Amino acid sequence: MEDLWRERKAYPLLGLMSIGVILYLNFGDKLSFPILWQPKMSFVGTNSTRFVINDDNGEQSIFYVNGWNSYWLMEESVWSTSRYKVSEMLKRGSQMGMTVCRTWAFSDGDRHDSLQFAPGFFNEKVFQGLDFVIAEARKHKIRLILSLVNNLDAFGGKAQYVKWAQEAGVNVSSSTDSFFSHPTIKRYYKDYIKAIVARKNSITGRRYSEEPAVFAWELINEPRCTSSSSAPLLQTWITEMASFIKSLDQKHLVTVGLEGFYGPKTTERSGVNPGEWAALLGSDFIQDSAIENIDFASVHAYPDSWIVDWFHQILLPSFLISMTSYHDPLAGSLVLIWKKKHIFFHVGWITIYMMERVC
Repeated sequence: MEDLWRERKAYPLLGLMSIGVILYLNFGDKLSFPILWQPKMSFVGTNSTRFVINDDNGEQSIFYVNGWNSYWLMEESVWSTSRYKVSEMLKRGSQMGMTVCRTWAFSDGDRHDSLQFAPGFFNEKVFQGLDFVIAEARKHKIRLILSLVNNLDAFGGKAQYVKWAQEAGVNVSSSTDSFFSHPTIKRYYKDYIKAIVARKNSITGRRYSEEPAVFAWELINEPRCTSSSSAPLLQTWITEMASFIKSLDQKHLVTVGLEGFYGPKTTERSGVNPGEWAALLGSDFIQDSAIENIDFASVHAYPDSWIVDWFHQILLPSFLISMTSYHDPLAGSLVLIWKKKHIFFHVGWITIYMMERVC
């Protein structure tokens, strides 16, 4: 009787194992199963000029951002042979005490490794690469700032959206600034946002909108709008898109992705700009950051690129210190204007080297 019981128990197990082998041999890496255990994480919010975490008991604790920028994580996660680079980067960041990593959640165009190869059409293999980045970040307790489109042409950018509209027969200006104003192009971008936010991770089984390993959505990497230097066009776009993403996802923070330039209306602070040209790019740090659904401000500082004269580069450390103090929301009236936290995302590599040598 005992042998019969053992046989009856073994046969179903052998059957399941056989099915698993057959599925693997036929479908290989197309199969994926949700991870059943992940490190516990909570969503990050804001409380005036502080980032905070609300635990299950309703208690708030301050969250300190200490992080880095690795734009390439999704690109290197498309193929299993290069995923180790992503794992190692996130692992090392965690070991160094880092808490946040900023990376691309976009790649637009007709390249073989593009995430979006036409408006609303996606490469599932590349999407699975982004799934891996998010799952791996959570594994190492790193939170991600996911940027949604590029102002520059690299990885498609706003120029690719304009090109798609032109190819569809839409009467649109050849200026890439049409990205911020044309209804068809704005619809393309909103559809992209909707697809990203609603994406169900093939590894974790969790939608991106429900994933606490996402720290924030960044609307666009370093927006510039040279055809409207007075800034209202870009501000209108930021207002619309920030509101749209909040309508889909109330759990995550939203930021713009600004370089930190002051516009013509902020004359009292325009002196900190790296040149007069910076006030003519349709962006204003104060006005853009004050928009209701923008949760925190950002600054991308590239003084070694902005100030190319070597004589002036000797002064780069002091320029950066001045720029930092001018963008500090705790400095006087700024905190009264919008009471928002801000992050310095980038510092040019020559500046870092020179500051290390000087200090």
